[in-house]
Amino acid sequence: MQLYTKILLGLILGAVVGFIANVAGLVWLQSFLIALEPLGTAFIRAITMIVVPLVVASLMVGTASLGDLAKLGRIGGKTIAFYLCTTAVAVTIGLTVSNLIKPGAGIDDSTRDVLSAQFEGQAAGAMTLAEEAPSVIETLLNIIPRNPVAAAANLELLPLIFFTIVFAAAVSVIAPKRRDAVITFFEGVNDASMVVIDWIMKTAPYAVFALISAVVARFGLDLLQSLLVYSGVVVLGLLLHLTITYGLAVRFLAKLNFFTFLRRISNAPLVAFSTSSSNATLPVTMETAEERLGISKPVSSFVLPLGATINMDGTALYQAVAVMFIAQIYGIEIGLTEQLIVVLTATLASIGAAGVPSAGIITLIIVLNAVGLGAQVQAGIALILGVDRILDMIRTSVNVTGDLTAASVVARSEGEDLSFPPRGDGDDDGMGLPRSRREVPVGAGG
Repeated sequence: MQLYTKILLGLILGAVVGFIANVAGLVWLQSFLIALEPLGTAFIRAITMIVVPLVVASLMVGTASLGDLAKLGRIGGKTIAFYLCTTAVAVTIGLTVSNLIKPGAGIDDSTRDVLSAQFEGQAAGAMTLAEEAPSVIETLLNIIPRNPVAAAANLELLPLIFFTIVFAAAVSVIAPKRRDAVITFFEGVNDASMVVIDWIMKTAPYAVFALISAVVARFGLDLLQSLLVYSGVVVLGLLLHLTITYGLAVRFLAKLNFFTFLRRISNAPLVAFSTSSSNATLPVTMETAEERLGISKPVSSFVLPLGATINMDGTALYQAVAVMFIAQIYGIEIGLTEQLIVVLTATLASIGAAGVPSAGIITLIIVLNAVGLGAQVQAGIALILGVDRILDMIRTSVNVTGDLTAASVVARSEGEDLSFPPRGDGDDDGMGLPRSRREVPVGAGG
């Protein structure tokens, strides 16, 4: 059985068992499932543990092996342009769907007040975090780390990526003998990281069951039903973005069959759904790009870590829907000018969002303040906070799919051949990855 099939079964089984425990009021089963949650948390910590060595080693090998700083600049320009464009499209889709369906028109004042009161404490905590968030200028300055080791220790990927790229670019121009020694060392680190990822991923189906069953057992579907239209609009917008924006990009820019693409990358979105973290999913995303899509290390090692930090299409779309939903509930008109501000602010705010669970709530506060909804921020956040975890899981899957789409598009634009040969029954290693691909040396082109 393929790994992605096992993960999917763990996800479905966890949702079913958690639902039964919640609906039937089986307190003992709810307690048992919630007690299992640390197993899922341990999986997230284990997969996060390998992020820093993998990102540094992979980016170092990929960048230093280029030997062409102009190519590095070209790949970087294409990557950032793609991410900014798709994020703006995602926000536009969210606004369009919200204007057509008007999710905030279906909730009466009493329900609104009950939901707001239920999560008032958590909303106040989110407000405090938002007040401590750095300004745009500070965010840009923080990309340059004063201490790369501290950035690595705090899992601050953007400054770590910046330092690694600069250092690897310097390595690429030193004497060949010394350059090769550095590259060989980091190739070894990269290979060892991939082995650790394989070990950790063997536990993924059980971790997914633990994570999903605990979420469903704790929250159930009552809260989701209360916010059904809002949740449905967010999910509809994400599906449209996935199938239209990414579908067209994969088909016409990456020149791949979209359904084949989705089947090959399925491990990564499933892990993203379970962990709600782009950073935690990054090792799986990088392995998927190189071993399932045939993307070269120079492209995958640059595009994907950058995507985990600045590509938040799903988060930006959700923010657009949330702004319209809160405004509609309180009867506040959001005109065309304000909606254009939402597009701009959500696009820029999503770049600074951390790739961790519920980071979108913090950037949503920034967007709400930008369009004059400051007085409704805390109540509005409390209103949607109950279903944020579930929607966060879905939008993180979309974000990771967008990262892999960007990597495929950039790789194809660089002339890489992504026409991966079909797998035969005997050409599989049991992890859902072709043996033939695993035997390609690290650093080889796709």
